[in-house]
Amino acid sequence: MSFYCYLLECADGSYYCGWTTNLESRLKKHLAGEGSRYTRMKGPVRLVYFEEVENRRAAMQREHAIKKLPHCAKKSMAEKFTNG
Repeated sequence: MSFYCYLLECADGSYYCGWTTNLESRLKKHLAGEGSRYTRMKGPVRLVYFEEVENRRAAMQREHAIKKLPHCAKKSMAEKFTNG
């Protein structure tokens, strides 16, 4: 089983970080307004970063680490990931 940590950019420019075992399905839920309360309140989202990690614990730890980053660091992660 694969585990992913991901970062979404919301319509207001804020970022949402989460983890999942099925990235495509989870993104569809966020887009449908069923993924999380935060993304439901912040409007449309787009996937700007993801990484595969080895297990559930690693996914949760990585999510926690990303959530602690300042906005500018998340923005930089997203830009590096989407631009190359």
